[in-house]
Amino acid sequence: MELVWPARPYLAGYVSALNRGWSRDETRPESGAEERAAIKADPALFLASLVDREARGAPITMPDGTQVPRLPGYKCWMWDGEFCGSIDLRWQPGTDALPIYCLGHIGYNVVPWKQRRGYATRALGAMLTLAAREGLSRVEITTSPDNFASQKVIAAHGGLLAETFVTLPSQGSLTKYRYFIHL
Repeated sequence: MELVWPARPYLAGYVSALNRGWSRDETRPESGAEERAAIKADPALFLASLVDREARGAPITMPDGTQVPRLPGYKCWMWDGEFCGSIDLRWQPGTDALPIYCLGHIGYNVVPWKQRRGYATRALGAMLTLAAREGLSRVEITTSPDNFASQKVIAAHGGLLAETFVTLPSQGSLTKYRYFIHL
């Protein structure tokens, strides 16, 4: 498995995962249909939107429908000959801090039919290298208390549990764990 930049040669695999019910944003199930529509309307524009180092894209829609400012960031796709999942990095320039509405520097999601192969662990390791290149000295990653697989991935990279917290009402008022990984 390797990380690839979103590009035309991989797009059919991404669409296939969306068609099978996978969604990069688990908090917004409708996002899969939204992405399929965006790809159908303009595949090149969709692909370009996934790498936005200057935060020029549209605001981010929260699970409750409110919108917040976009942060600089990008997404990479996990690829083993076919699409395996997505991992993304976001940051605020000049600081390791994130706004309260942002649940971590890195988020990842492996398609169900490719889970338990170590792909998330390898993808996180590669993304940590990219995060260091962006000037971050540490990243935070959040996960649910019952997401033991994600906790294992984070621990494999030296993640330290910093706190248990409750997300904003706009994010569903969910209990989460916040981890730090020093780069």
